Amino acid sequence: MEKRIQCIMLVDDDPDDNFIHQLVIADWGQCDTVRIAENGTEALAYLTNTADPNYVRPEIILLDINMPGMNGFEFLEEYHKLANHLKSNVVVIMLTTSLNPTDEHRAEQFNEVTGYRNKPLTKAMLNEVMVGHFA
Repeated sequence: MEKRIQCIMLVDDDPDDNFIHQLVIADWGQCDTVRIAENGTEALAYLTNTADPNYVRPEIILLDINMPGMNGFEFLEEYHKLANHLKSNVVVIMLTTSLNPTDEHRAEQFNEVTGYRNKPLTKAMLNEVMVGHFA
């Protein structure tokens, strides 16, 4: 694959999942930067603080559902309200342990969500995202 992902953002409160997912992304070898937010509030703060010298615009957001403070669905409600230049061409994938069909159906109601996957993240999932959205 010729295309490289500049940044993937993990929005998940589980440090073990974040650690494993960072290892998978590093082993995949197609991403330059990984940013982590432990809840929706942190993710929104990062996404809107484009003047920060450490800001790298995510091309992919991997979003958990169950998080303290602001969960994945609450994040999506606020993310939907962001200016288009902050969210255009960003692929948002729900990455969760939830097997509840209601959660998957709810995720489909957000135009910004392009996929729903169960943890753990795999290189095959990342390859599917690349082919489906960046080919």
